[in-house]
Amino acid sequence: MRPLPGAPGVAAAAALLLLLLPRAQADEHEHTYQDKEEVVLWMNTVGPYHNRQETYKYFSLPFCVGSKKSISHYHETLGEALQGVELEFSGLDIKFKDDVMPATYCEIDLDKEKRDAFVYAIKNHYWYQMYIDDLPIWGIVGEADENGEDYYLWTYKKLEIGFNGNRIVDVNLTSEGKVKLVPNTKIQMSYSVKWKKSDVKFEDRFDKYLDPSFFQHRIHWFSIFNSFMMVIFLVGLVSMILMRTLRKDYARYSKEEEMDDMDRDLGDEYGWKQVHGDVFRPSSHPLIFSSLIGSGCQIFAVSLIVIIVAMIEDLYTERGSMLSTAIFVYAATSPVNGYFGGSLYARQGGRRWIKQMFIGAFLIPAMVCGTAFFINFIAIYYHASRAIPFGTMVAVCCICFFVILPLNLVGTILGRNLSGQPNFPCRVNAVPRPIPEKKWFMEPAVIVCLGGILPFGSIFIEIPLSPNRRS
Repeated sequence: MRPLPGAPGVAAAAALLLLLLPRAQADEHEHTYQDKEEVVLWMNTVGPYHNRQETYKYFSLPFCVGSKKSISHYHETLGEALQGVELEFSGLDIKFKDDVMPATYCEIDLDKEKRDAFVYAIKNHYWYQMYIDDLPIWGIVGEADENGEDYYLWTYKKLEIGFNGNRIVDVNLTSEGKVKLVPNTKIQMSYSVKWKKSDVKFEDRFDKYLDPSFFQHRIHWFSIFNSFMMVIFLVGLVSMILMRTLRKDYARYSKEEEMDDMDRDLGDEYGWKQVHGDVFRPSSHPLIFSSLIGSGCQIFAVSLIVIIVAMIEDLYTERGSMLSTAIFVYAATSPVNGYFGGSLYARQGGRRWIKQMFIGAFLIPAMVCGTAFFINFIAIYYHASRAIPFGTMVAVCCICFFVILPLNLVGTILGRNLSGQPNFPCRVNAVPRPIPEKKWFMEPAVIVCLGGILPFGSIFIEIPLSPNRRS
């Protein structure tokens, strides 16, 4: 990622926003090729099959690289970097519509250290991921015999690529050439490419990846039914309690219509009327309260916009495009945060609006980035592919300071000026109403535990308990 030049704030903001765009002007990302034009095979990650979050660079295993050393184009978006997509060139020479007969592209000098690395990967069922024209390909590193004493490495990659016109629409990988891992030997890695004409349209080339049977996922019907019935039970229980309470209140309120003004003024307030004079009282911590409200409005706007964009555009077809779009939309909707947070803070009589603006702007980014960067340091320590480069972390921080903060300032100023005056629908009592002492089961610690039991039960049911699977 190129360093940011020392430009004015507007130019820097524009440059940072351009980094978020998921598309780039390059042949691979236009997805059109001429005959015998370069087609790049990217090696992405390798890791255990039963733990998809544990991934490492493909060449962290002692695989060898092909003879081709350079390529004509390459780019990486911010979303790819944040998701740990770190593509490495395979070195294989592949050209559009040009078949490649089985050929050796490199040789592994298998010493004891390299053999131990491959044996560990095979024991843990390591698999790897590759990309051709943004189409993912998966393969297995090797396999062990029935006794678990001998280990074999797949050395031959047979690629079958389907094309429709000047576009690639399908890629299949077949792993062959099983070779026993014996120390102090040489293992030849080979590949072949077969191009086949396909009737699949370019717009439909991801349909097979969206088919549930492609990934062989089992649907836990019992867990879904159990969770559904639990939700129905809770909704019915809450509805019954509310209806009983509201029915009594409405009955009492209807009797008040028959009273004269004197009796109505002397009557005691009950039900929800007891809190009507304290609902719009300024909170004890208006600064953090208004910041949370503003951040919640922004997250709602981001979720709505991203869902609409995902329905219109096929964001899943580009690596990291969903995350890049979410970051771009979050930065662009910062005025929403400032408007609602700043206006609420002004209505509650807050005076330190600059401090509220900073807290509102950096509340969500600080929590997300702080957690992500902490986990990132752990990933760096273990050399995992999920590790975010230092330049990407700097770019994210620059987006917060040069894009999110100025836009949040604009929203805060508009919110204070347009809707910063109190316009509550009812008066606020001068003296706060005393709050009765709570029972032990109404304490926050107990409520948190009780409220988390049901969601935990629903999620726990989905956890596979088979001893053959590891999380």
